[in-house]
Amino acid sequence: MAAVSVGIGLEIDEKRYPGHAGGRPVTALRALRASVAPGEICVVTGPSGCGKTTLLNIVAGLDRDFSGAVRFEPSRTPRIGYVFQSPRLLPWRTVRDNIALMLPRQVDSAALERLLAEIGLADAADAFPARLSGGMARRAALARAFAIAPDLLLMDEPFVSLDAAAGERLRRLLLRLVARRPATVLFVTHDLGEAAALADRILVLSPSPGRVVAEMPIALPRERRDPDTLAGLRAELARLGKPALEPGPLHGGRSVADLL
Repeated sequence: MAAVSVGIGLEIDEKRYPGHAGGRPVTALRALRASVAPGEICVVTGPSGCGKTTLLNIVAGLDRDFSGAVRFEPSRTPRIGYVFQSPRLLPWRTVRDNIALMLPRQVDSAALERLLAEIGLADAADAFPARLSGGMARRAALARAFAIAPDLLLMDEPFVSLDAAAGERLRRLLLRLVARRPATVLFVTHDLGEAAALADRILVLSPSPGRVVAEMPIALPRERRDPDTLAGLRAELARLGKPALEPGPLHGGRSVADLL
């Protein structure tokens, strides 16, 4: 079951949520246009409430109540792995069993053991989620997403709340996994440093209703992105986003860097 990276074309005319208790509807996304190339790691960033998670859910097909279109190339429904903000492991199943739930019955059990070893969880395979550290639980969530050999990997702030060292280890693990098991990646984060470290291209969304207000391709190979280079990329990303955000009551004219 080899993965085939897919391209994505996004034309979200509008996504609205009904208002609470009869209140006015909330527009989460409007006039959002973007594309993601096959095999690309595309990072989406922007202020809280700008529709980043809503966008992922639309791409995943979990939310179909919007006007517009999501197009995949090749034009078939891709295999999608989704890593959420919380690991969402079933607490009554071991790490091995949580991951095995995603696998077809005919898959050789040795493939699962190889994945557990690759992800660094071979020694914790029989542990239940309550016994895992935050970093280990997120490794298990990564393994579950990669178990299906996804064509498209959606990641919604998957390393949030981890300390800096644990987050860095998981980012490196993600890059190793994508190198060995190619997939297109759409990755949401508030962290501009994380965006600069991972991305082939970064999209900045405006405050709600979200739309793409800045785009930053990064041609520099990741192995050459040292701390000084990453600091420069982060500053450039903040500079690109700042003039695109019009002052208004939601953000008071602050820059992207202030908002993220």
